[in-house]
Amino acid sequence: MVDLAQLQFSEVEKAALRIKGVAHHTPVLTSTTANRLARAQLFFKCENFQRSGAFKFRGAYNALSKFTEDQRRAGVLTYSSGNHAQAIALSASLLGMAASIIMPHDAPALKVAATKGYGAEVIVYDRYKQNREEIGRRLAQQRGMTLIPPYDHPDVICGQGTAAMELFADTGPLDVLLVCLGGGGLLAGSALAAAAMSPDCRIIGVEPEAGNDGQQSLRSGAVVHIAVPDTIADGAMVTHLGAHNFEVIRREVDDIVTVSDDQLVATMRFFAERMKMIVEPTGCLAAAAALQGVVAVEGKKVGILVSGGNVDLARFARLVG
Repeated sequence: MVDLAQLQFSEVEKAALRIKGVAHHTPVLTSTTANRLARAQLFFKCENFQRSGAFKFRGAYNALSKFTEDQRRAGVLTYSSGNHAQAIALSASLLGMAASIIMPHDAPALKVAATKGYGAEVIVYDRYKQNREEIGRRLAQQRGMTLIPPYDHPDVICGQGTAAMELFADTGPLDVLLVCLGGGGLLAGSALAAAAMSPDCRIIGVEPEAGNDGQQSLRSGAVVHIAVPDTIADGAMVTHLGAHNFEVIRREVDDIVTVSDDQLVATMRFFAERMKMIVEPTGCLAAAAALQGVVAVEGKKVGILVSGGNVDLARFARLVG
């Protein structure tokens, strides 16, 4: 059952206070070349510079900081392809609790190594044959740990919303906000912030062409489940939106569009060549929609959530070389 009382901008504001001084207030960067290409004013909120390399730290730390003493003693369990895994592992380490992370067997080696490096236990599963949610529920019950899913949780959603909250505080009202979309935590949280701080702003989610479950869900009015998508955007290889996320997305989001893997590679190359940033494929989703002409933004003031920068350098070189 979705508790809408927990999905309000006031909860995003509380989350901002919890993570203040722990999470980075990431920079908002601009590029004359990007503006010329898009024929718009683009403002890039660079969560690739966030702790653990992605926006996920915001939601993870917000959720874990609300644990009771009993919950902290028992520890936290989650499932993730990488960025939420690292965020939970780092947050648990900072808060002095144990963390167990269920990760797919084909998760990027960089993300697995970082998760272990933060002190978490990694449990491997086959994403094409096993259900991570079922595994997570079973292990959490067996071990007495608290399960914090990567996106379908009010505390995670409101924590992620602090990124857009900071963006609006730095830029003022925007005409359009483009947000990377996987499970929907960042999009839902951003929508809560936009509705309160820039109510006339159009909110558009951007997901991989191969995994358009969010687009299908928004247009059908119900959560659509798909097979694991085949895309280089490993952070968006999800099969469906979360129930909490969809309630906010259905109410606040104007549209969801898709971009191809080729468009993601072109955007990765642009960030590296023109803005001197390493951005992972998933982190390029929102920017690709503007820079590749998927969304009409000409003459607009546009916010772009750059969600993360965790990509293996050898893979990065293969993709952009």
